[in-house]
Amino acid sequence: MELLFEDLLRFMERGGDILWLIFLVAFLMFALLLERFWYLNREAPKRCETLLHDWHERSEHRSWYAKQIRNALISELRSELQGIMPIIKVLVAMLPMLGLLGTVSGMIHVFDIMGVTGTGNARAMAHGVSLATVPTMAGMVVAVAGIFLVSRLEHSNALMLSRFDDKLAQEK
Repeated sequence: MELLFEDLLRFMERGGDILWLIFLVAFLMFALLLERFWYLNREAPKRCETLLHDWHERSEHRSWYAKQIRNALISELRSELQGIMPIIKVLVAMLPMLGLLGTVSGMIHVFDIMGVTGTGNARAMAHGVSLATVPTMAGMVVAVAGIFLVSRLEHSNALMLSRFDDKLAQEK
């Protein structure tokens, strides 16, 4: 365990300060995704049952008013399922941009070393190249994982909403 922690610290050092920012944004993104998956699997089914119960308590389901209430119930569930998804999507979009910021800051470091030592010292430039490439890779990898999880979550939300709509359409 200690060796793993040391390897992680070495990796973070190779990526510079921007990598710590990417780590923080990734941690926040995964925490929010975990909350959404928890809500989808634990709380949303209970909420669906409550809304279905409210719908079935109505005496009639065919009037214009009943259809508007039905649409409002669907919209309410859609809004609750959506929750903090816009924030998660912003975090996913930020990750590659933070990686690019790491690339730019690493290249500035490389150019600074080139200005001081000249163009022939590859060893001195290696740290700057590492600062330039590691954050880019980390930002992209975490963003791809985020895109996959957001897509999966949106698909599950749409499926739950469709099933809820079907249950509302059924008569008592």
